Amino acid sequence: MTQTQPVTTEVPGDLRMAKRLWPFLLASTVSLIPFTVFGMFLVPIADAAGGSVAEIGGLRGLGGLAALAVGVLLAPLMDRAPRELVAAGGLALLGISAALGAVGNVFALAAFCLLIGASTSILAPSIGAAAADRFRSPAAAGRAATLVSATTSAMAMLAAPVLAGPGLIWGWRGNLLAASAISLTLSAPFCWRGRGRKAPITGKERVSYLATYRELARIPGALPLLAVAMLRTAAFMGYLAYLAAFYDEKFDLAPGWFALVWSLSGASFFLGNLLAGRYLATSRPWIAPEQLLLAGIIVALIAVSAFYFSPTLPLTLLLTAVMGASHATVAACVTTLLVHRSGALRGSALSVNAAGMSLGTFLGAAIGGLGLGLGGYPGTAITFAAITFVAVGCALRVQRRRIAG
Repeated sequence: MTQTQPVTTEVPGDLRMAKRLWPFLLASTVSLIPFTVFGMFLVPIADAAGGSVAEIGGLRGLGGLAALAVGVLLAPLMDRAPRELVAAGGLALLGISAALGAVGNVFALAAFCLLIGASTSILAPSIGAAAADRFRSPAAAGRAATLVSATTSAMAMLAAPVLAGPGLIWGWRGNLLAASAISLTLSAPFCWRGRGRKAPITGKERVSYLATYRELARIPGALPLLAVAMLRTAAFMGYLAYLAAFYDEKFDLAPGWFALVWSLSGASFFLGNLLAGRYLATSRPWIAPEQLLLAGIIVALIAVSAFYFSPTLPLTLLLTAVMGASHATVAACVTTLLVHRSGALRGSALSVNAAGMSLGTFLGAAIGGLGLGLGGYPGTAITFAAITFVAVGCALRVQRRRIAG
């Protein structure tokens, strides 16, 4: 089913939607805890495992590879089982993974990273699609999915300070065991609720595994939308990977002060995602999602092109905020358009989207590092601007498909 035109159905307010969707919002926050603990307590974790920070920290890359592989392999199957059952499986795997990470040796941590990546690639699209399924109108469904992603981005910003206090009491192992207990406990009601529901695609509607990918490819604008998501993630996550080093080198910003910069970036992303998702859910938006997508990626291109050449700290901070807000707007537009256009295949579409963003995360850091090594921060600027420029071209294709439709 294709839906590109705004509808007149009223969309509930965010508070009403949050009351209805709170189990999915809770699951989205829990999904980020294990990897946040891993990043926060990397030094003591490396000491416990008997490895260097670089060696143990590099294991996180296994999570991205697992998320990519599992996301692509399972995408055609995401809509063939009740969403809640799929989410319950993701939560259970998340709980097992966190408990395994608490063991603390190198092999356990490698398995932890692999399984966490796999579990999040299952959990994220299933809860986003399940939240969208709670509402009939495309506008409300899209808003529900973006509300889940906004909650996830807020948790990414708040998880570190929230976990710092308990970590002082019971250490990083206690945090991982607590995450494990919460995940396993939460999986039970998801499993119970899912047992009484039907799969989104049933009976004669079922298609073969490979045919599902062909159906996804036929969704208007799906391929350029997925390309935009991957490319903008590569540019943004690559930029974040070297953000602390840039502020330290150019402005001699100490880690304590840089924490405020990180909070600024996270808050900008959260607000951009929240407000863009809310706007796109209005009954008659004066800017169509395809147009807002294009505008957002153009602003991101301008911001990243100027960021590394900014002469003053205030201007650089402003560009940091613009980067976060513009990328969040693009992310909200991609999610909304995929939910609107994919119909019963929204779980598969969101799964492929999540896998592409996982690939983008690691490509961005690698390509950004290559640009930094060859040309310093100007080289990094050129690299990320080039990636974003290609994303602009893909967004133009999405816009043309809207006009053609």
